Amino acid sequence: MPPKVRLIIIWVVVIFLLYSVINDPERSADVVLALWDVIWGAIANIGTFFEELFTGSIGR
Repeated sequence: MPPKVRLIIIWVVVIFLLYSVINDPERSADVVLALWDVIWGAIANIGTFFEELFTGSIGR
């Protein structure tokens, strides 16, 4: 992707995020919390997977 196009896309995303936060801060906070829950759940599941893998307790 050309650098100029990438810069334009970044600015459009930043402007949209600012508009969203200014327009409806409560909904924006809900979206951020939901994304955090998804990320935290994924990290916890990966940790559980490796814990089970290394302890050998899968399928017992």
